[in-house]
Amino acid sequence: MSQRPHDPTPSGVQSPSANPLLGPLHALPRFDAILPEHVEPAISGLLAELERGLERLEAAVGPNWRGLVEPLERLVEPMRLAWGAVGHLMGVKNSPELRRAHEAVQPEVVRAFTRIGQSRPIYVAARALRDSPGWSSLGEAQRRIVDKLILDAELSGVGLDGAPKERFNEIQRELAELATRFGNHVLDATKAYALELRDPREVEGLPESLRQLAAKAARDAGSPDASAEHGPWRITLDATISGPFLQHSRRRDLREQVYRAWIARASTGELDNAPLIDRILALRDEKAKLLGFADYASLSLASKMARDAEEVSSLLEDLRRKALPAARRDHDELVAHARAQGAADVRHWDVAYWAERLRERRFAFTDEDLRPYFPLPKVLDGLFALAERLFDVRIVAADGETSVWHEDVRFFRILDADGSPRAAFYLDPYSRPAEKRGGAWMDDGLVRSRLFAAPGTGVRLPVAHLVCNGTPPVGERPSLMTFREVETLFHEFGHGLQHMLTTVDFESAAGINGVEWDAVELPSQFMENWCYHEPTLMGLSGHWQTGAPLPRELFDKLQAARTFRAGSDTLRQVYFASTDLALHHGYAPARDGSPFDVMRRVAERTTVLPPLPEDRFLCSFSHIFAGGYAAGYYSYKWAEVLSADAFGAFEDAGLDDPAAVRRTGRRFRDTVLALGGSRHPMDVFLEFRGRKPSTEALLRHSGLTSS
Repeated sequence: MSQRPHDPTPSGVQSPSANPLLGPLHALPRFDAILPEHVEPAISGLLAELERGLERLEAAVGPNWRGLVEPLERLVEPMRLAWGAVGHLMGVKNSPELRRAHEAVQPEVVRAFTRIGQSRPIYVAARALRDSPGWSSLGEAQRRIVDKLILDAELSGVGLDGAPKERFNEIQRELAELATRFGNHVLDATKAYALELRDPREVEGLPESLRQLAAKAARDAGSPDASAEHGPWRITLDATISGPFLQHSRRRDLREQVYRAWIARASTGELDNAPLIDRILALRDEKAKLLGFADYASLSLASKMARDAEEVSSLLEDLRRKALPAARRDHDELVAHARAQGAADVRHWDVAYWAERLRERRFAFTDEDLRPYFPLPKVLDGLFALAERLFDVRIVAADGETSVWHEDVRFFRILDADGSPRAAFYLDPYSRPAEKRGGAWMDDGLVRSRLFAAPGTGVRLPVAHLVCNGTPPVGERPSLMTFREVETLFHEFGHGLQHMLTTVDFESAAGINGVEWDAVELPSQFMENWCYHEPTLMGLSGHWQTGAPLPRELFDKLQAARTFRAGSDTLRQVYFASTDLALHHGYAPARDGSPFDVMRRVAERTTVLPPLPEDRFLCSFSHIFAGGYAAGYYSYKWAEVLSADAFGAFEDAGLDDPAAVRRTGRRFRDTVLALGGSRHPMDVFLEFRGRKPSTEALLRHSGLTSS
């Protein structure tokens, strides 16, 4: 029989007491005990057991649920959890030692999962199950899981033999290694740059919060006496510093230096990602052709909602046509304002600065006016209160109940209304540029599963990692968030809700598992809309010193500014998504030139201010070269149509009617959040909304319609 989740450690694998990467499949990792030296012995032992287990399964696999899906999940889960913990630490606690350990075993991990994906006995059994009389007795979630198992096998090269199969597997291993190197280069390049300022005239215009952060960065770099008042101030490429610096620095020459460093990240010397981009694109194209696809975009879209590249192109072109005129008006207004203030011209490093000045003039507030009203503890209180109102759950702090990877990490539990446990999550809120990659993300720690329930329980409950890179506390001052950081927290919490509030008991379709990639942003972007809902925003704001709520005047200005430069923001996303698609759909270097040539041609149609000739933003475009968004960056806009229309259901019900909001929230919970990957996302949306999605709400929220 297959190993039960609470059975003793498999033979040949270190015991959990000797290695914290190993343990019961229902338990949380002991993050405070995991060291780089634990990685190789744990993963090597699990790989050996995985190989032996796969041979046993292939010899006995049956064309039925208990003979195929359950033993396959049992086989994979120990490795998935251990390797997932290692990957998580690579993102939040990166170090040279961890990198070396990760690199030492990654090729064999890729080989093992490729071997499973290419298992003919498993594939044949899955096809036989789909064709058997027992197929109709399976639930919809189970049928979706088997269908995806078959598709994943086909996309993993199960139909290949001989030399093509060997080449496919070589490509898989090399792509995984290249993605890891790409991400490490971006992290290292971000850490490597710093502009140290010592003259107070060099920091004129910088808000106190930024001077505090820049002084802290200087102290961390070896200037123990650095202060916000007297410096020195260290300007880094960490987004919490570089972004506000470009918005507020009055020194145009310094803005230019920081901007040029930002667009050149990971594009020179040993950290140059340009050769990796060429290789990644070539390997992806070769991989697609081995599987019989015209290009990598066709391969990527085979498992997404969008039917083909033409449908994606149509969406992007529709958005481009609507956004471009608005973006041109945005830029004309910005230039006129800058010239009225004495600027001779507006270059790339001036845009953020003058956009902030124009917003200040038009709406009479700044990000810094808002920041004191959004201390992280108060924002969390408001976010949790919203989740409790909408989804009938309770969220309680559980710090100390489990180990964490950094002292700033919080732990929370989600309870049903009756007090029974439902899920849990870690929150890693602050930027740590020395060890933590940029951006924000949610990933799963544990996935809901009946199969891996602890003894005496009915189901293993889900656990999420919510990771942000927000402004850290400085001294006695708590983390004071920008409004964008508030939106980002809501966004990642939306991902977490879909993972945590699922009611699907099969791991392969629980939460975000099995959800088509271009639909997975629906709950996250949906949650961002609540940041503009007055009762919600008032509930999550409170001055960090006085406790006073956000003044109504500031709320009105925030609402009025919601669509400020929306055309520019939409066009920027279209530019990124169109570049991604162009590089993966029919791209031929001999004909089309370098990836940067493609980027510049796309920019001719999708930017108002074309990128500088030396712009190398592709070298830090981790979403598509080190993440899961290759030929899929359009997913943000695709899912934004769904999320805006989903929020439209609350608007239709009446945002001022608490009972209607609660009813609609329960319906959202019971469909979009609960059903996860157990049904096609269009069917889930139809059940929630009662009709197919419309772009009307997105265009209205973006200010791109006259209504």
